[in-house]
Amino acid sequence: MSDGNDVPLVDHHCHGVVPVDLEAERFEALLSEAFAPAPAGTSHWDKPVALSIRRWCAPVLDLPGFCAPADYVARRRALGAGEVNRRFLAGSGIDAYLVDTGNRPEELCGFAELGAIAGAPAREILRMEVVAERVASSRPSASGYAHAVAAALRTAADGVVGLKSVLAYRATLRIDYEPPGAAEVEEAAGRWLAEIERSGRARLVDPVLERHLLWTGADIARERGFPIQFHIGMGDPDIELNRVDPSYLTPWVKAVEPWGFPITLLHCYPFHRQAGLMAENFPQVYFDVGFALNWIGPSYRRVMEEALELAPFTKQLYSSDAFGLSELYYLGARRFRTALAATLARWVDDDELPGDEAARIAALIGAGNARRIYGIPAG
Repeated sequence: MSDGNDVPLVDHHCHGVVPVDLEAERFEALLSEAFAPAPAGTSHWDKPVALSIRRWCAPVLDLPGFCAPADYVARRRALGAGEVNRRFLAGSGIDAYLVDTGNRPEELCGFAELGAIAGAPAREILRMEVVAERVASSRPSASGYAHAVAAALRTAADGVVGLKSVLAYRATLRIDYEPPGAAEVEEAAGRWLAEIERSGRARLVDPVLERHLLWTGADIARERGFPIQFHIGMGDPDIELNRVDPSYLTPWVKAVEPWGFPITLLHCYPFHRQAGLMAENFPQVYFDVGFALNWIGPSYRRVMEEALELAPFTKQLYSSDAFGLSELYYLGARRFRTALAATLARWVDDDELPGDEAARIAALIGAGNARRIYGIPAG
């Protein structure tokens, strides 16, 4: 399968790009998952993902590899955001984009604009918490909350190709997964609506209301054959890492297994081995390690090897989780293709894999599995 550059890709989890020119401070902020600047006297450029950008993304902007950060930002601004985004998205060679539009949409382009820049199909993934928060902001009664959320979620799901839960960020994955009763939801909704009245901010964190949203989404996924995506593992400082191991989802995964819709575990690092075991054990579970391949820099091949240890090749997916910086689409695609090709080539060299099967496996993981479960046609 040569160097892997021809492996087809469907990016099944990503976000939009910033469509305007970035000052040095804002660019550096997008190199970090933290909510704060780097400590005094240090820089977010001194980390693995930034090192990889200097090496592999600089040449796309006609700069030498490992150029100085200031030169990189200056060249980016000289070219303009439109040209920079076009170069990196086109250079990624990604065939289709499935875009989570629920994270800071005021800063990023929408999914249709992303597809136009890339010259490739783009479809929307619906973040369920955004819908619940929109309903709550409209000030329904506590008794009418559950019905209003269910109706709004069904309407919003028209035209999308999947649902997403950020339960891990809001209540953690270490919760009770029993469907909440009507009285329990009404009581929790009353507390939340009162808090919104006091604070003016609608952010869903109540585990009861998260459970209600999850089961409502599951019912829609069963009806429409949608996948439901879950954030797993690494993330920004809202994450309590010891409470986002995907194995905590096991009771819910078992409960909805008869419904047959796909469950996709996103990012997964450092729990990618647990995710691989879940993909092996449960027929509807899929996973990726996309975010990690960008952010761990030169160590990316090891994570890919670990992801391939156990799970069926039909249960693994590609994602970049690119957010804001178009570099992360390009770098994610490059890292994935390179790591996958290297691992499969070593298997062939060790007589652990027939040479004529390597390309088929790579195509499954890169695009085929995503096209199958999200209903994305080829070509």
